[in-house]
Amino acid sequence: MYSFDELKKYCSEIGCSYKENEPMRDYTTFRIGGPADILAVPDTADKAAELIKYAARNGIDYYILGKGSNVLVSDTGIRGLVVLTSSLEGIEYDGDTITCLSGTPLIRLCMSALESSLTGLEFAYGIPGSAGGAAYMNAGAYGGEMKDVIVSCNHIDKSGNTGSFNADELGLGYRRSVYCENGFFITSVTLKLNKGNPAEIREKMDDLLSRRKDKQPLDYPSAGSTFKRPQGNYAGALIEQCGLKGFSVGGAQVSEKHAGFVINKGGATAKDVMALVDSVRETVFKETGYDLEPEIKFIG
Repeated sequence: MYSFDELKKYCSEIGCSYKENEPMRDYTTFRIGGPADILAVPDTADKAAELIKYAARNGIDYYILGKGSNVLVSDTGIRGLVVLTSSLEGIEYDGDTITCLSGTPLIRLCMSALESSLTGLEFAYGIPGSAGGAAYMNAGAYGGEMKDVIVSCNHIDKSGNTGSFNADELGLGYRRSVYCENGFFITSVTLKLNKGNPAEIREKMDDLLSRRKDKQPLDYPSAGSTFKRPQGNYAGALIEQCGLKGFSVGGAQVSEKHAGFVINKGGATAKDVMALVDSVRETVFKETGYDLEPEIKFIG
């Protein structure tokens, strides 16, 4: 078996900070997850590329993690290397075009666009993710999606080589992109917005955030919407129709505020969440014929 002492040594050699046996519950919005063997935090795309190359050469499994807002990590944790994008943060402007590093929080990106009087990104205000994660999942809400504004993405492939895809190559669809299949590491995202009125942009952002707070269980840890929207219906409505609001397994619960969210009421394990998700899917399929597809990614 590969010695992680050598990986730690390599991280030190390239100036990349890391932690060993780091609890992943501290890096996910669900507040669930066992330890990662090695959690590396590169602060440049070059260091990230070197890490990926090293992992590829030595047969080390690796996972890319942004803000951890759409994932459920196993109670036993993650074997191998986790590359955290949180230190890859920065925003540059070229007129109404924005290029941001993948670890840039969406809330910061939205505020920056507002300060530059640029409209088109208001829908993303309040989504608890990073720019890279939003591109990866084609995040969307309230009638807007990342595919409406993305121009291109830069990335690192599984061999550590850098490259880019333009909008037409990204395969952006409902909660998916080409990156969901190829496993490449998004390093930056370029967006095209439009000039707008700052007061109107601020008003729309505030309105959407208020609607989120009114309808979503933001006072509990969760991974956001648990299931994808089924064609012709809504996951939350189907779950509520089946009388599952408030249904619990251990510390995991179908939110009483919005049935489309599974929340961590306190002390929930990944096993609790998985059992709850499976039970909800089974009940909804039996009673309505809809087979709900999880939106959250299961890791480890």
